[in-house]
Amino acid sequence: MEKEDALTEALRLAVDPPGTVSVEALRELARDDDANEWDIATTSEHLGLNPHTLRYYERIGLVEVARDSAGHRVYDAAAVRRLVFLTRMRVSGMPISDLRRYVELIESGADTVPERREMLLEHRDTLRAQIAQLQLSLAATEYKIATYQEGPLP
Repeated sequence: MEKEDALTEALRLAVDPPGTVSVEALRELARDDDANEWDIATTSEHLGLNPHTLRYYERIGLVEVARDSAGHRVYDAAAVRRLVFLTRMRVSGMPISDLRRYVELIESGADTVPERREMLLEHRDTLRAQIAQLQLSLAATEYKIATYQEGPLP
């Protein structure tokens, strides 16, 4: 493979990596049905979160979780959807303090929609800048891998 071809392929892989997350996978996590409720173990398994994290999010007020007659946590679809959002925001680097502020705004009502939107717009801009830098890093890595496939260089 010529160096120019290697660079082109590296850039393609950086922009369109294999195995990207599908919208369907996100919908499955978000649970649109209101009929089923999950216990903490099921919620933990489906969201890939430690039960301690789920309890922590509840303790600091990020999510409200109902209890059954035995006192066990019962996660309804709304709680799971909130946890999916919180998890994606944490993975993307949003601090807990910002998430707490966001949840406070939600609980304050519809008048706070413009402020919530502004928070998300700022976070999106930060993510886009980070993604651009990561794509360049990935392209550089793919390019270097491709050059090594041509054999050792002096």
